[in-house]
Amino acid sequence: MGYSSLAACVADLEKNGHLVRIKEEVDPYLEMAAIHMRVFDVEGPALFFENIKGSEFPAVSNLFGTLDRSKFMFRDTLDHIKKLVDVKMDPTAVLKNPFKYLGSSAVALGALPWKKKSNVPILYSKTRISKLPQIVNWPMDGGAFVTMPQVYTEDISSPGIMKANLGMYRIQISGNEYIKDEEIGLHYQLHRGIGIHQMKANELGRPLKVSIFVGGPPSHPLAAVMPLPEGLSEMIFAGALGNRRFRYFYDEEGFCISADADFVITGTVYPNETKPEGPFGDHIGYYSLTHPFPLMKVHNVYHKKDPIWSFTVVGRPPQEDTSFGNLIHEITGAAIPKEINGLQAVHAVDAAGVHPLLFAIGRESYTPYHKVDRPQEILTIASQALGKNQLSLAKYLFIGAIEDNPALDIHDVEEFFTHILERIDLSRDLHFHTNTTIDTLDYSGDGLNAGSKVIFAAAGSKKRTLATEIPNGLDIPRPFNQAKMALPGILVVDGANFSSYEQEEIILGNWCDAMRDINFDGIQLIVLADDAAYTAENINNFVWVAFTRSNPAYDIYGVKSFTKYKHWGCHGPVIIDARRKPHHAPDLIKDEEVERRVDRLGTKGGSLYGII
Repeated sequence: MGYSSLAACVADLEKNGHLVRIKEEVDPYLEMAAIHMRVFDVEGPALFFENIKGSEFPAVSNLFGTLDRSKFMFRDTLDHIKKLVDVKMDPTAVLKNPFKYLGSSAVALGALPWKKKSNVPILYSKTRISKLPQIVNWPMDGGAFVTMPQVYTEDISSPGIMKANLGMYRIQISGNEYIKDEEIGLHYQLHRGIGIHQMKANELGRPLKVSIFVGGPPSHPLAAVMPLPEGLSEMIFAGALGNRRFRYFYDEEGFCISADADFVITGTVYPNETKPEGPFGDHIGYYSLTHPFPLMKVHNVYHKKDPIWSFTVVGRPPQEDTSFGNLIHEITGAAIPKEINGLQAVHAVDAAGVHPLLFAIGRESYTPYHKVDRPQEILTIASQALGKNQLSLAKYLFIGAIEDNPALDIHDVEEFFTHILERIDLSRDLHFHTNTTIDTLDYSGDGLNAGSKVIFAAAGSKKRTLATEIPNGLDIPRPFNQAKMALPGILVVDGANFSSYEQEEIILGNWCDAMRDINFDGIQLIVLADDAAYTAENINNFVWVAFTRSNPAYDIYGVKSFTKYKHWGCHGPVIIDARRKPHHAPDLIKDEEVERRVDRLGTKGGSLYGII
């Protein structure tokens, strides 16, 4: 739909039964987030909070909480936008089939940003940062955060909206050492668009102008989070998806302002100025801790008449950002794999916190006339994937060959693990990247952004049948001998509390030696966990524990392991030590008292009666 504003979207969703109003006064400290998560968990409606303690502004959340609701909001443009992305990925497609793209081309031409000169609602009034809803999602968060922002920056050496970046990066608006109403914190990775803009400004010794848009038509936040192909403007994408051109202007201080936003915060980031930002309960399921990040000096906080604050809640998946991912997949389809030659499909496993675990399927064509029963081309594809945009944040990459099973479902976690473990040669097919970078949010490594990666590559014929029950007579030696079956070929074993890597290297080395003569028929992977029963209870628990709590180079062991010509392998099962380590970030744990307060909304007469 061509919504002209967030208010128009809210009205449409409410009219069609996709939104409910929370009329009771709610506390932005933990309670709003708890309500959101409770409703998201039951695939409930979008939420409009009318009465927020300490703020005059209402708020909306869970807009993208289900794929069906997201598709409803963009019901008139979704097919066109899929074609637009397809054209960008393969421009020759238009020449080959011009009639197929005719309507979408018109949409694209009509989506060019529109510079406004008058009648801009966002200039209705100004407010202060402290007057905004001070939403805190998790008990250990360092303050209030903006969780659904659209952060706009321009290339200082090549200004203008067509080369600008619109991204979604979290913003801390209170707490820590920030001066109230004057300073806020930005959190982003330096390889992202805004980071590149900042580095260029730093090199010239000039401040970077930053505009933070909140609200506006729902196509705007989606454009900010989309992994768009190089050269496709987020503002054009927002205009095409929303069937309404992105309207903007520059204020008196030279900041770009979204004319349709509900709120706009402007400010400057000066070279090398930072302050501690965080902690923040993040999408990996743990807190990202306090670190120095860029400091933004606030200039203005604009808002339109009757504005609506937009927010979301992140935490251990699935959350609303999971639904964002589903919608992105709906739009891009097979577009992303086309960026890497030979890549057929790719899946960042959401239940594992998205970035730690990546599945991929590639093509084996090195020897098309003589099948070689081992990975070849997929190793090249895997290396390219680990250097590509967000895919580069993966720690564990499992990759198979499409020729071995053209019907393999990359989104079926059990099926994909089974396919890999039936074919992999653990003495040959594990490939490590040590002393490298990992996701800023991942604390399993040995420092911020520091850790390792591993590729599990499997191609060729099936080599074994995996066990689906613990084999009879399997006697795993102490101290780790309480085993549960998690998935075919995968055991989870209880471990004592982790001490230190120096001590565990000895303990686990001796344990592996004690298992050299055990027949692990059908077992290819053993995961060492603090709680085997919990970890093996379901697939989501398994992938979350196994791949968020381990650093491959440090935490992978093997039965009958060896190193030959710098290559590590093992002739028995591979072991992942996924116990909590002293340097790991804390888990996200809900506040029980707040949860009890939320219960009242689900009682008869409450705004969420019959929903939660």
